[in-house]
Amino acid sequence: MIAPAPVRWALYLALFRPVSHPNVSTWFAEEVQPHERALRIFLRTRFPAHPDIDDLVQETYARILKARELATVRSPKAFLFVTARNVALDFFRRRKIIAIDPLAEIDLLPVFDDRPGVAETVCHDQELQMLGEALQALPPRCRHVLTLRRIYGLSHAEIAAQLGISTHTVNAQIAIGVLRLRDYLRARGMDRSHSHE
Repeated sequence: MIAPAPVRWALYLALFRPVSHPNVSTWFAEEVQPHERALRIFLRTRFPAHPDIDDLVQETYARILKARELATVRSPKAFLFVTARNVALDFFRRRKIIAIDPLAEIDLLPVFDDRPGVAETVCHDQELQMLGEALQALPPRCRHVLTLRRIYGLSHAEIAAQLGISTHTVNAQIAIGVLRLRDYLRARGMDRSHSHE
């Protein structure tokens, strides 16, 4: 059974490592963000079949921030484009593997009740409550940007237009918010780094 979207989002957040260096925001703004326009053009040209370029860019940023925490990135622009290519290829690779043949006689399977049990429901409710608390702990702009992206599904450009900020700022706020949410959830025992969606 696939978890509801808020739970998948909480589990997704738990997979990232914290940004522990205070100069990461400056490094990101100076070395990575200036290349975003070129990155988007590259991704649209190279992977036109991908359904959401914003998600590719966001996953690329998350991986770059994680790598930056572990080691010095000597050539941020080159690393950005290589990472983005790998993110896109991972997406298509996963999509290819996930294809499942339909089961002809699914009604004959001995399934009595596929609803979640009480323990699973309580756990799910606690995770949602904790995610809500984590969101409330974010700075207002960061919380607003994340809510517009993940809850309302707005694109980065739509968020930028609605809030009167640049798409670079939207991307930075999402990247920072994701890392802060992950840290908040980990600090409260929601370390799901070994779980799979």
